[in-house]
Amino acid sequence: MFTPLDLKLFRDLGRMKGQMVAVSLVMACGLAMMIMTRSIVLTLESTRDAYYQRQRLADVFATLKRAPLSLADRVAEIPGVAAVEARVVVDATLDLEGMTEPASAHLVSLPEGRSQTLNQVFIRQGRLPQPDERRQAVVSESFALANKLQIGDSLVAIINGHRDTIIVCGIGLSPEFVFEARPGQTLPDNKRYGVFWMNYKAIAVPYNLDGAFNDICVDLSPGVQAGAVMSEMDRLLIDYGALGAYTRQEHNSARRLDDELRVVRALSVAYPVVFLSVAAFMVNAVLARLVRLQREQIAQLKALGYSSWQVGRHYLSYALVIVLLGTLTGGLVGRWMGGGLVGVYELFFRFPVLSFRMDYSALVIALAVSSVASFLGVVSVVWMAVRLPPAEAMRPEPPADFEPSALERMGLTRGSSPAFRMALRNIERRPVQALFTVFGLALATGLMVLPGSMADSIDYMLTYQWNDVQRQDVVAFFAEPGSGDSLHNLEQLPGVQLAEPVRSVQARIHYGHHSRKLAVTGLPRDADLNRLMDAERRPIVLPEEGIVMSAQLGKIFGARIGDVVQVESLEGRRESIGVPIRGFLEDFAGISAFMDINALHRLMHEGDTVSGAYMTVDAARWTDFMRAVKDTPRIAITLVKQDQLESFRSTTGQSIGILRRLYLVLAVVVAFGVVYNSARIALSERSRDLATLRVIGFTQREVAGVLLGELLLLILTALPAGLFFGKGLATFIIASVSTETIRMPLVISVHTYTMAVLVVGAASCASFMVVGRMLRKLDMVGVLKARD
Repeated sequence: MFTPLDLKLFRDLGRMKGQMVAVSLVMACGLAMMIMTRSIVLTLESTRDAYYQRQRLADVFATLKRAPLSLADRVAEIPGVAAVEARVVVDATLDLEGMTEPASAHLVSLPEGRSQTLNQVFIRQGRLPQPDERRQAVVSESFALANKLQIGDSLVAIINGHRDTIIVCGIGLSPEFVFEARPGQTLPDNKRYGVFWMNYKAIAVPYNLDGAFNDICVDLSPGVQAGAVMSEMDRLLIDYGALGAYTRQEHNSARRLDDELRVVRALSVAYPVVFLSVAAFMVNAVLARLVRLQREQIAQLKALGYSSWQVGRHYLSYALVIVLLGTLTGGLVGRWMGGGLVGVYELFFRFPVLSFRMDYSALVIALAVSSVASFLGVVSVVWMAVRLPPAEAMRPEPPADFEPSALERMGLTRGSSPAFRMALRNIERRPVQALFTVFGLALATGLMVLPGSMADSIDYMLTYQWNDVQRQDVVAFFAEPGSGDSLHNLEQLPGVQLAEPVRSVQARIHYGHHSRKLAVTGLPRDADLNRLMDAERRPIVLPEEGIVMSAQLGKIFGARIGDVVQVESLEGRRESIGVPIRGFLEDFAGISAFMDINALHRLMHEGDTVSGAYMTVDAARWTDFMRAVKDTPRIAITLVKQDQLESFRSTTGQSIGILRRLYLVLAVVVAFGVVYNSARIALSERSRDLATLRVIGFTQREVAGVLLGELLLLILTALPAGLFFGKGLATFIIASVSTETIRMPLVISVHTYTMAVLVVGAASCASFMVVGRMLRKLDMVGVLKARD
């Protein structure tokens, strides 16, 4: 049974439906983002945890040169070790039909005579190789899809210098390669890099590793800390060329997924806060206008016996309706957006099943957060209604002060139209309302800057990374480091115009209580093909002594130029040497460290050893060059710059582009909602004044100029503040999505600022058209009736 106050609520909502919808939509945008992001976090986390547990992803990993299989038994005896998987892992070159560039196969051995203990392969199609099958392999699903491979297809592989044929007997996935990319690479290239699981003998025999292993995985007992186990593993494996044990958190695939989850969690908080701030402002503006227009009704309600609590609860009900509409709409839209966006993650991460999972607790949180935001927005308005004495409320509001505005008194409005001066006076009469309107418009404008800044950042990264820094055509790495003659052999390949040597050494860098495992790269001091640049895009000349590292790594360490870091080589003599920091370079993928190649040779106590070379190649001889690379057994990895660029565009660029379009739509909704709400409130509050102007002879255009001119002044005031806020928001969001594995620079072009202004202007024009139509339908006789 509805009470009289309920019926009044329904009637008022019917008259205010446009504003209620506008406010609810803005609130729904923020809640949809929160629900979508929290649901994606739940989806990825639950899928990851179940997949890791079901397929038994290892806790600790280690890579080495060669160790007898009997050593794995000694590793298994380490206290705290629950399971051990020793295997052979190597890279081979693939000569794919129809592809000029060589592809890479990451070959992983399967145990003989038993099932996998750890990192178990999930078979999507086909089967595992039979014990006596030498050429059969299970191929990773992402590689198979990118190259349209089917069961029974064959591929040509160069395995330790010999051309052989691999037959696809199965297509599968592994928790070890959820994010499937070359070691050290931050982007997948599924067309040119894939994982192949083959029988132990099929890999070990060609690489002279029969009866041995060069990779080992360990599962820990519940509650065991990895540190002590890793130290004992390093002690056992150090004489066998081990590069140092590392945990699952340091594993390339697991770390990339963890970083993505960290980014989504940050977005689940930052972005909704802005939308809910706008919604709280709009709720305040709508209810403040309602209370002012219903002064007499409030007095009558109190005179008829309704208590202040009942009146206050009645006006809180308006906010509750907005909250319910916003939460319901936000939940539906958030679920729809999340279901669509989860497919984007399949560009990077491969699971047996990745189905969107709604986080229903997010609905409860959304309801609570929106309720708090709305309560904060209306508490002052409800208090104003509650404390309004009936006798005072029965009288109309005191007439406004129409004295000249401050600008008029200063003589700055001479020659301006009466409509302009009226607009100035009305803004000055209600400074708080004007300030809130400017605040809402500024937030709407700022939201428009974020999508554009993402596009600007991507464009900058493409220019910076693939034009200014990477000036080579291709980089080739040997399976094992070689002498200076190896560089000469690369220079003799067909079409090579310039080759610059590179020496890469696996190391662990320590500073204070921080440490990171990475490759220290040695380059010639005058290197021009892979240039190092600082934050001002100035080339960095490598010092004769010292190290230059990523600015991100310096930030992690808390180190400054001149500080000394300990570089612990994981190759050769495995010495730890103090090296001073001589500079920080600006990069956007992973963390890296560089030294002069001669200084790195001295640190390693070696001669002119090289790991590969950066090269420029004559385009006319590109095919000959690639054929020669495929036929060179020593070359294990070949990275083509153009292929990397295409991979970036098809993965990171595409995913950020989707987010950019999503943010753009939401920003347009907010901009239209704020402007429409402000114009509608202004029309409701000033309908009597505007009708009076029409009666005394003002034209329709002049009357509209008074109302819309006021809003135009507020918009022009809000735009600069909004652009400034947009820069701050973009700074915060981009900082939130930046991780060790991938980062975005903060770049905002004039075009982005211009588009933000134009979109807000277009939303304002659309709102003006709606309000202008209402103005033309204004009942001049009705609004001029005296208020009793």
